[in-house]
Amino acid sequence: MAKTALVITAHPGDFVWRAGGAIALHAKKGYRVKIICLSFGERGESQFAWKEPGATLEKVKRGRQAEAEKAAQILGAEIEFFDAGDYPLHTTPDMLERAVDLYRELNPSFVLTHALEDPYNFDHPKAAHFAQETRIIAQAMGHKPGATYTYSAPPVFLFEPHQPEQCNFKPQVILNIDDVWETKYKGFQVLAAQKHLWAYYERVALNRGAQGGRNSGRPMTYGEAYQRLFPMALEELA
Repeated sequence: MAKTALVITAHPGDFVWRAGGAIALHAKKGYRVKIICLSFGERGESQFAWKEPGATLEKVKRGRQAEAEKAAQILGAEIEFFDAGDYPLHTTPDMLERAVDLYRELNPSFVLTHALEDPYNFDHPKAAHFAQETRIIAQAMGHKPGATYTYSAPPVFLFEPHQPEQCNFKPQVILNIDDVWETKYKGFQVLAAQKHLWAYYERVALNRGAQGGRNSGRPMTYGEAYQRLFPMALEELA
């Protein structure tokens, strides 16, 4: 069976700006990549959509859904929306159960989600907490006893927040995304409701690429930074 990966994101744009390279790269390698998008980003993540004449909450939601679906398709991933709302984001017990079921169904090789802190956006740490809680519950044998599944709690990588210094985010992994940068940028162009962020996240990718090349000694133009939530278990350090 193909390997899998799970991405748990608060809003549609988050998985494109911050993890689009990892998603496209692993999809290209044959991974089945599943995105749980907890909201449509309809209230606080759709500035340009709200400037359109006749904008309503439902119209903005449908527009952001269409953008996110198209971006996920470009990156090579599946996407499922939980419609938890944003600003504020509130998950429900049913959403928790669905995420647990997806962990067990997918048995992902790794999980990508938000940083643990973000003083500028409370939805992001909430999404990270949701990703962690459901990951843990999924491995509890007594949760839905009698269910048949194969599951091993996966490593979790936290993708880079918008202002990392304010979020206590310190990169521990820099992923080379040169081979899929054009794919990631095509995903940017789908997100018309946040077009003011296209150039910003291109600069972020160039900066991380420069750091990745310096630290690896290998050419790298575009990179994505991640922080590991759990330690690696190794047989040797080299």
